[in-house]
Amino acid sequence: MRSSIFGNLDGQPLPGGFALENRKMLRVQLPHEVLAKQGSMVAFQGQMDFDYEGSGGLGKLFKKAVTGEGASLMRVRGQGLLYLADNADDIHLFYLENEGLTVNGRNLLAFQPQLAWDINRVQGAGIAAGGLFNTTVTGTGWVAVTTHGTPVLLDAARMPTYADGQSAVCWSTGLHVGINRTMKAGALIGRGSGEAMQLAFQGQGFVLVQASEGAPIVTTS
Repeated sequence: MRSSIFGNLDGQPLPGGFALENRKMLRVQLPHEVLAKQGSMVAFQGQMDFDYEGSGGLGKLFKKAVTGEGASLMRVRGQGLLYLADNADDIHLFYLENEGLTVNGRNLLAFQPQLAWDINRVQGAGIAAGGLFNTTVTGTGWVAVTTHGTPVLLDAARMPTYADGQSAVCWSTGLHVGINRTMKAGALIGRGSGEAMQLAFQGQGFVLVQASEGAPIVTTS
């Protein structure tokens, strides 16, 4: 896997298509198609069509309806240069080489359409545990993710690793991911820390964590 996070994008030539115009804007070279977060286009040069992509099938539609996970996607076709951004967040590129990356749906900005994707539940997380369903992208091609602020890269092989479910941006698909519950008795009388549950990562791989828990999730009764 190559990434600007790892500092190994330079050296060997990689297929074109994705490039950073600056750290907060992605430039995509078409005529190749691209799947992008709905509403993330900020400009384009050339001729392009924008179509709602939907959920990618009935199975994914059901998962998205139940979990709320998975960014709404658009498919962009045409010729020219497409510029994508999301709330001026920082953008990081990953080039997958027949491998996978699990991404928090809110941080998934764009990926090439030859990559397969699905919505998966974190082991040990019930249906009611929002934010614990994530999008896995697999295959060979470019993926762009966003972070709120400068992230930290954690090596899960060094020691047990834990992260807030909204702060964990993406991680290696080979990691075993579960739930770590740390609620104490005091939380029952309003003396909790506010950090009662985290994602727990074990195995060989990395976790990318942003310097924010993201925008508040608004729920309706």
